[in-house]
This record gives sequence, C-alpha cells and structure tokens, in this order.
Amino acid sequence: MPTWTEICGDPSLRDLPFKIETNRYGTIMMSPAKGWHGDRQVEIAYQLRLLLRHGKVIAEAPVQTTDGVKVADVGWFTMDRLRPIRRATVYPVAPEICVEVISDANNREEMTGKMKLYFAAGAAEVWLCGEEGEMEFFTSTIPQAVAASLLCPDFPAKLDLD
Repeated sequence: MPTWTEICGDPSLRDLPFKIETNRYGTIMMSPAKGWHGDRQVEIAYQLRLLLRHGKVIAEAPVQTTDGVKVADVGWFTMDRLRPIRRATVYPVAPEICVEVISDANNREEMTGKMKLYFAAGAAEVWLCGEEGEMEFFTSTIPQAVAASLLCPDFPAKLDLD
C-alpha cells in the first residue's frame, strides 16, 4: 500500500487531469476535473481570503482521515493550526473549514461520509457548494445544516457566478 508521499512522487501520476484521493486500503480513487468545478473553488477561496484575513486558504487540501487521504476542494486554516504542518505532504489534521464542491459524480451519502471524516480529523465546519453556487454549512456540533457559517458568518449563502 503506497503512502500519500509515494503517490505524490510517482511520475506516472504527476500530470493527471483529475483529482485523486485514497481510501483506507490505499486504493487510489479519481475524479475527472470540470471547468465549472474549478470556478466554484476559486470563488470560494477568494471570498474566504477576503472575509477571513487572519488565516490561510488552501486549494486541494489533502487531509489524512481514518478512510485514507481525502482532498477538500478548499480548506481554511488558522495560522496557529497550519504553522506546524505547513510543509506536510498530507495534513494530519483537517483545516478548520473544509469545503466540497458537489458535482454530478457525487451523491449525498458520499458527502455525508466525507463530512464525518473531516469532522473526525478536526474540522470545525464543512461546507458544501452545489452546482449553481448554493452553499450549505455544517458544524461539528450540529447534525443538520445551519443558516450561516459560525466561523465566517458573512460568507454568502449563494455564490455570485456572473
């Protein structure tokens, strides 16, 4: 079973046009990239950077979970959490905010499972972004979606995609 560092260093996997993750057995799982998906990622990262200046936004944040490495589309760390792990190939703790952009390749059960993994790895919030830019905010302490993020209450409930 290859480690995440070995996977990242494998020249045959270096230039793939899609995101990879692993499961608990080290099996590589792949998702094809779509242009609109990246557009949502960039907009979310931009808004987080504007609204939460005291932390760091990470695109494609690899998080070690109990079910392998999962890659949050966007993550936001406080500097206190990020500083000691900044150079890690895979983060041993989740960003405080993990964001997943939902595509037609995802289903609700998969996203619920991924949210649980991020929360178990230390995330305080997990956000889901729908294809039309609609946002759902979840916290580690409340089982259903909340109206707004507790860490970033001014984040829009729907992205302006125009």
